[in-house]
Amino acid sequence: MGNMPGICWGFQLLILFVHHCYGFYLPGSYMHTYSTKDAIYSKVNSLTSIETELPFSYYSLPYCKPMGGIKKSAENLGELLMGDQIDNSPYRFRMNVNESLYLCTTSPLNEREVKLLKQRTRDLYQVNMILDNLPVMRITKQNGVNIQWTGFPIGYTPPNSNDDYIINHLKFKVLVHEYEGSGVQIIGTGEEGMGVISEADKTKASGFEIVGFEVIPCSVKYDPEVMTKLHMYDNISSVNCPLELDKSQIIREQERISFTYEVEFVKSDIRWPSRWDAYLKMEGSRVHWFSILNSLMVITFLAGIVFVILLRTVRRDLTRYEELDKEAQAQMNEELSGWKLVVGDVFREPNHSKLLCVMIGDGVQIMGMALVTIVFAALGFMSPASRGMLLTGMIILYLFLGIAAGYVAVCLWRTLKGTAEGWRSLSWSVACFFPGIVFVILTALNFILWGSKSTGAIPISLYFILLSLWFCISVPLTLLGGYFGTRAEPIQYPVRTNQIPREIPARKYPSWLLVLGAGTLPFGTLFIELFFILSSIWLGRFYYVFGFLLIVLLLLIIVCAEVSVVLTYMHLCVEDWRWWWNAFFASGSVSLYVFLYSINYLVFDLQSLSGPVSAVLYLGYSMIMAVAIMLATGTIGFITSFYFIHYLFSSVKID
Repeated sequence: MGNMPGICWGFQLLILFVHHCYGFYLPGSYMHTYSTKDAIYSKVNSLTSIETELPFSYYSLPYCKPMGGIKKSAENLGELLMGDQIDNSPYRFRMNVNESLYLCTTSPLNEREVKLLKQRTRDLYQVNMILDNLPVMRITKQNGVNIQWTGFPIGYTPPNSNDDYIINHLKFKVLVHEYEGSGVQIIGTGEEGMGVISEADKTKASGFEIVGFEVIPCSVKYDPEVMTKLHMYDNISSVNCPLELDKSQIIREQERISFTYEVEFVKSDIRWPSRWDAYLKMEGSRVHWFSILNSLMVITFLAGIVFVILLRTVRRDLTRYEELDKEAQAQMNEELSGWKLVVGDVFREPNHSKLLCVMIGDGVQIMGMALVTIVFAALGFMSPASRGMLLTGMIILYLFLGIAAGYVAVCLWRTLKGTAEGWRSLSWSVACFFPGIVFVILTALNFILWGSKSTGAIPISLYFILLSLWFCISVPLTLLGGYFGTRAEPIQYPVRTNQIPREIPARKYPSWLLVLGAGTLPFGTLFIELFFILSSIWLGRFYYVFGFLLIVLLLLIIVCAEVSVVLTYMHLCVEDWRWWWNAFFASGSVSLYVFLYSINYLVFDLQSLSGPVSAVLYLGYSMIMAVAIMLATGTIGFITSFYFIHYLFSSVKID
C-alpha cells in the first residue's frame, strides 16, 4: 500500500502529459486536409507487370509531362531497392471541383515508341498513380463479382486481334470526407496507425480529407487537329467510354495521341484511419483465416505430443539410471546401448566448426531481424501507407543486430575451442558470410536488370551506400560483438571428452534422410502463409496480416526447436555422437521445401510470368529467401539441441 501515492502521482502526470500533447499519426503521413479549390497533384510510380516483374519508369513511354519538368520524389532505402521510382505528374485535381480537362497531344509516334507501347501493353504493364499517398484503384466485374485492382493498364489488346489500343482518357472518382474540426476527438485504429486530433489541431485540421481514389480507364479517339489547339488544363466536354473499337485510340506509327481526364469528387462517410480498408480486402479471406488456424492447431497438437513423449522417455531413462548404484550403472552401460554410451564423445568438436559458428551467428542476426520487424509491423508501425518502410526497417535492424551475431558466434567458438584465439577472423567471416551471398546474387541479377533498362536495377550510388552501411556499421558492430564474446564466460561442458573417438555403429539408413524428413513439420506451419507472402511480392497484392504472421513465426520457432531436439535424441540413441550439423539441418532443411514450393508457385501460380529474365529474377530472389530461412531456422534448432544435450548430460552422474 505504501506505493499507492507514487502510483497516483504518476497517473496524474500521465493524464497531464496526454492533455497537453499535440496530435500525431503513427505511422505514415499526417492527415492532410484541403479547402475547396485547393490544387492537389498526383504522383506516378514505376510501371509494373505481373508478367515480367521488371519495373520501368512512367516517363519511358510517351506520356504527358508536367509543366515544370519531371521531379523525383524523395525515396527511402526500401523504395529504391524495390524498384519504386516516384515522379510528379501533370494530373491536377482541385478539391471539390468536378471538371473534364485536356492534358496534351503527343507528336506523331515513331517506330520505337509504337514497338515499346505495344510490348508494354501485351506484357500487361500497369500505371501506378498516387494521390495524397493513396494508390489509384480500379474496380472490374468478373462473373458478377467486383474485383479490386491497384493501378490501371497502359492499354489493351482485344481478343483475336493484332491491334493494340492505348488508355488515354481517365475518369477519376475522388472520395472525400468532410472534417469539421468539432469538439469530438478522433481516435483511429486503422491500418494507418493511431490518430489523435488534439484541441490545438482542430482549427488547422478542418476541411476535406481524401479517403478514396478510383479510376475508370478508357481509350478514346480524338481529332488531333482540334485537340492541338487546346492548352494544358483547358476544359473539354465529358466523355463516355466508347465500346466500339473504331472510336478507340489505336497504337500505330504516325498516330498523335491526345490525353484527357475527368475528375468527380464524391462525399464519403469513410474516415481517414479507415481509408486503407478498401485496399486490404482479400478475396477468400475466410479461407485464409481458417486455413491458418487449422494449420496452427494441427502443428501445435503434433509437436506437443512429440515433445511430451520425448520428455517422458528422457526422464524415465534418467530416473532409472540414477536409481542404480555405481556397479549397476557400469553393468547397465555394458548391457544397454543408447545416448548414455556417447557421454565421452557428445561434446567432441564437429567438422568445419568455424563455418558452424559463422552460420549460427548469421542465423541469430536474421531471426532477430525477422522477429523484431514482424512485431513492429503487427503493432501497426509499418502500414502500406509507408512504402518501403518494411524493407528499410529490416535492413537497419540487420545492421545493428551484427553485435548479437558477433557475440553468439565468438561465444560458441570459445566453447568449442576452449580459447578465444582467432575471434577477429571469425567475426569478419560472420559479417561477410550472408551479406556476401546476398551481394553476389543481387549483383548478378542487377546486371540482368541493367541490361533490361529497368528501374528495378540498383543504381551505382545506392551500391556505394549499401557497401558503406555494410563495412561502416555492420562489420564494426559484429567485431564489437565478437570482442564482448571474448569477455563473456564460456559455456562449461558437464562431461569430459575422450581422446579417442568412439566408433559409430553401422546404420540401416543414412542420417541425411531423417534430416530431410524433419523439415516437413516446420514447413507445414509455414506454407499457407508463404502463399500469401509470395502473392504480395509477385502479384502486387497488399500483405497486411502481420498479427497472423507473428503467430506463425512463433509457432515455427517452437516446432523447429522441437523437431531438432527429437532428431538429436534419435541420433544419440543409435550412438551417433555427430549431432552438431544434424541439429542445424534438422530444422534448417525447411528452406529446401520453401525453395521447392517457390518453384511450384512459379510453375502453377505465376503462369503469366514470361521470359527467362523474369524466371531468373524470381529464382534469384527465392534463393536469397531460402538461404535466410535456412540460417534462421537452423540456428533455432542448433541452440535448442545444444542446451537440451547440456541439460541431459549434466543430469547424469559421471565419475
